[in-house]
Amino acid sequence: MEESPARKNLGNAVDGFPKIYDPIGTESCWQLRWDVSKAFHPDPNDKGESFSIVIPPPNVTGSLHMGHAFNAALIDAIVRFQRLKGKNVLCLPGTDHASIAVQTILEKQFKEEGITREQLGREKFLERAWAWKSESGGRIVQQLRRLGYSVDWERERFTMDERLSRAVSEAFLRLHETGLIYRGEYLVNWCPASGSAVSDLEVEMKEVDGNLWYFKYPLTHGPSKTGIAYLEVATTRPETMMGDVAVAVNPLDARYKELIGQTLTLPFIGRQIPVIADEHVDKEFGTGCVKVTPAHDPNDFAIGQRHNLPQITVMNKDGSMNSEAGQFQGLDRFDARKAVVAALDEEGLLVKVEPYRHSVPFSDRGKVPVEPLLSTQWFVRMESMAEHCKFHLTQGKPRFYPDRWEKVYKDWLTGIRDWCISRQLWWGHRIPAWFVVSETDNLVTKETPYIVAHSEKEALLEAQQKYGSHVELQQDEDVLDTWFSSGLWPFSTLGWPNEQENDFSRWYPTSTLVTGFDIIFFWVARMTMMAGAFTKRMPFADVYIHGLVRDEQNRKMSKSLGNGIDPLLLIDRYGTDALRFALVKEVVGAGQDIRLDYDRSTDTSLTVEAARNFANKLWNATRFALLNLGTTTVEEMFDEIDYSTLELADQWILSRLSKVNLETSKRYQNYALGEAAKGLYEFAWNDFCDWYVELIKRRLNVGDCPSEEALLDRKNSQLVMFKVLRDLLVMLHPLMPHLTEELWHAITGFHETKFLALDSWPKPNKEWCNQALELSFSELFDSIRLVRNLRAEAGLKPSQKAPVRFITKNTNLLELLNKAIPDIQSLTRSNAVEVVHPREILGQSNSKSLAGVSGQLEVLLPIEDLVDLHALRSRLQKDLSKAEKEIAILSSRLSKSSFIQKAPERVIAECRQKLADAEAQVDLVQQRLLGLE
Repeated sequence: MEESPARKNLGNAVDGFPKIYDPIGTESCWQLRWDVSKAFHPDPNDKGESFSIVIPPPNVTGSLHMGHAFNAALIDAIVRFQRLKGKNVLCLPGTDHASIAVQTILEKQFKEEGITREQLGREKFLERAWAWKSESGGRIVQQLRRLGYSVDWERERFTMDERLSRAVSEAFLRLHETGLIYRGEYLVNWCPASGSAVSDLEVEMKEVDGNLWYFKYPLTHGPSKTGIAYLEVATTRPETMMGDVAVAVNPLDARYKELIGQTLTLPFIGRQIPVIADEHVDKEFGTGCVKVTPAHDPNDFAIGQRHNLPQITVMNKDGSMNSEAGQFQGLDRFDARKAVVAALDEEGLLVKVEPYRHSVPFSDRGKVPVEPLLSTQWFVRMESMAEHCKFHLTQGKPRFYPDRWEKVYKDWLTGIRDWCISRQLWWGHRIPAWFVVSETDNLVTKETPYIVAHSEKEALLEAQQKYGSHVELQQDEDVLDTWFSSGLWPFSTLGWPNEQENDFSRWYPTSTLVTGFDIIFFWVARMTMMAGAFTKRMPFADVYIHGLVRDEQNRKMSKSLGNGIDPLLLIDRYGTDALRFALVKEVVGAGQDIRLDYDRSTDTSLTVEAARNFANKLWNATRFALLNLGTTTVEEMFDEIDYSTLELADQWILSRLSKVNLETSKRYQNYALGEAAKGLYEFAWNDFCDWYVELIKRRLNVGDCPSEEALLDRKNSQLVMFKVLRDLLVMLHPLMPHLTEELWHAITGFHETKFLALDSWPKPNKEWCNQALELSFSELFDSIRLVRNLRAEAGLKPSQKAPVRFITKNTNLLELLNKAIPDIQSLTRSNAVEVVHPREILGQSNSKSLAGVSGQLEVLLPIEDLVDLHALRSRLQKDLSKAEKEIAILSSRLSKSSFIQKAPERVIAECRQKLADAEAQVDLVQQRLLGLE
């Protein structure tokens, strides 16, 4: 036996076992015990194969939402299973500093105080930011703890921790040294709301109803030879026209060929701009003439590069118009749009306005349309890093579950654009670059040289060597994109760049990444590219992509819709384990979205309630076991089971146990977590609780003077019951950790410092697997259900005894039914059970009976002297009449061509299914009436 438990007599254990399951008390109790004992704090020097997961770090500004709960339930199921399989498991938690979100919170506070961050100064601002993080930033962590996450909280990381910040600086320096980081002026996505550049991946395209404005640009020197006096252009953004430097036409467009090389006069500004030929212009769109604004449009920027055109910025970074906008200076960009259109109309230059639905890029954080602006920023060259990842992908690294996401990942790596990594914020990792401002009159310009270094001291030494001892330095004001540090997460959290550190050498690369499909581009690919660049290995072996949790109307949960479901409300009502189990059980295939039903008027969910009912079922089954173990000791329950002395019911449940063990282990291993939950639910509820427990009740009650045979039979049923329950709790533990820990301790009597969470996965006995026996028992259970249904149709009371006759040619089924007669009597309230072959009843007169058929078995329920036959016939006639009317209505509907042509396929299919059900009902009732003749 593994260990001598503190409590010996299991029969007495029930005295301290509550009758009612209290999830809140149970869960808080075991969370505390796991924490105090450091149950999930692994030693890198311990034995066992390595397994590691770093959890996706939630924003430090966040509150627990259903996505967090779903992700945590999946991750914890995986790591708890691997721990039970004997691996040395590290599950490492942490949070992200969320640059934009934190700065937004603070600036709202400053606004209420009547100050700006500039007035406060950077140093004081950062003091406030760290104070906010200390006071409010831990809320998400405390909420995550309530989920029972088996992570190592002692290794909790924060992306701006000192160690991780050093890793960020090191990564920046290495990429810069190899030429992969550069600084330059390019067109970027600018968010006026947050006052910062945002990457392509932080931009959400939204369909909006706008307009297409058509207006004239007059030829500078009057009409052409063919009488053309102006070119007509069309745009959705007329406020940018003051930055136009050309009008482009397709060189093959005969309408404008004679005008190529001539100039137009830009309204309001008076600037002469050329007509140029560019083959990228679509002759069919609009008028075929395109206004070219290189400083405000990425396509125009490319045209400008090809034709060496100037770049004129007409907008400030707050979204207002600058001095280049002439008379529109100072207006907000959207106000300027209206003013420009009105002025064009007044000048007689506006031709027409057409409604136009089109895609507009919005800042994911600022929630406003981004503005393409020329800006000097820091960039990472992505192409070579992406190619490195694609090579690893040909080697099967990483593996995607489900595999369809591999193509999505690969496609994103193809044709990738350079990544703008600088952000005009103060909260975050400040870019480790120092400008030598003494070389450019103490101003930072495009020409100002800079030094990239780990520290200002290091930068100063290098600058003095290059520019003399009297240099003056100024660190770059910008911070790095949050995703830069997140891209280092799988290895910076383990000690990189010190690759000799124990955690790094033990658990890197990590084993599995669990994440939603919506951040494959934001995060997954960034991690693989960073890992490839710095560690030459992919950061994880497997990537398990899960879907979204959708609301009761199957909509994506979002703040804008206000349809989020607070997991803490459901936890308070039903318990953490119920929520976790409900979420995982809803998964149908890896990567699929799940729908969570929810009644907003009562904050209830039938799905989670069903999981809570399942927990109650397990609780009551464990209580039943304890009540029926009598004076049995734990040591006796670990005795080896003598299979040869077991009843068929024992052999059947052990066969099911072994099969479920093998299936569940494979499902956990392959991330088929939803299938694992469903399989365990069916086994626990149906096979164990509903059938096996009911079957052994008779055997457990041996009376006052039992025979040796009865005592052996009871002992066997106790051993099997204990074995099945104990193994079941272990297999369910990854899904319902608190409940199973409590019940496991109840039946084993182990001291509270020994945990199921650190126990071993039960070894299945393949010799117990007996498919033929399982099939026979399936037929037995079908026959019992049939008897129960017939009793209900006859209107028999539960306490009313009735005989039953089973008729079959199947010799194996005959043998099983004969052996199970005592059980059948007990489970069907029968006072007599007869099992016969059809040849044994030839020539016998039939009493009035209800009959039913299940597979190769016919069941007769004689009822002549038990019920009012006249009343029964009358009820059956009513049922028949109702079904026949239903058939007539449905048949008429389906015979109409108009219905078939117009109705949705779903409605037609439902109608046909109802017709088939009604026809089956008619057949059944007619058979019942024949049995009563």
